Amino acid sequence: MFGERNLWLNNIITSDSILFFDMDGTLIDTDYANFLSYKKAIEQVVQNDFGLSYNPKQRFNRSLLKTTIPNLTETELKMIVGEKEKCYKYYLSETQLNHETVAILTTYFTQNKIVLVTNCRKERALATLQHHELSDKFSNFFFKQFDKKRKINKFQNAIMKLGISPNVVIAFENEESEIVNAITAGIQYINPKL
Repeated sequence: MFGERNLWLNNIITSDSILFFDMDGTLIDTDYANFLSYKKAIEQVVQNDFGLSYNPKQRFNRSLLKTTIPNLTETELKMIVGEKEKCYKYYLSETQLNHETVAILTTYFTQNKIVLVTNCRKERALATLQHHELSDKFSNFFFKQFDKKRKINKFQNAIMKLGISPNVVIAFENEESEIVNAITAGIQYINPKL
């Protein structure tokens, strides 16, 4: 199956192509580890897990935390998020490779510039990549950027900092809102034949 797609990709991915890969959900399924980290952090901060159960159709995040447990104070929310980051390393074994996307990464990393473009925090991203022995496949890393005044388009940010044209970029991304951001950044090829 990958052989046919590989031939097709070889027509799109040239030696000048720069491949942008998102991590969470694209290269690696981290949703369950993320949920377990939040659950453990909630237990540690408020001594109650509120009967939370994993929903594979919805990534547990700060917004969901606020709606699921609406009585949390702002201090408790911050403490939970901080603890969640610390707990994540204990659940790395619960992360799973997306073999189809990883096959593309491992096929092209020796001949093309490969860039991680993620909204994941640096420490968590690097720990996850190292756990799956993928960190040496990237020439550049762009992690979550914080700006209180505006949301940063991770693709525009990477293109600007690398000083490249979006025409040479091929992006691999699983989130619809981020696919829109890739298009906004001028990237023409997104998830070719995935």
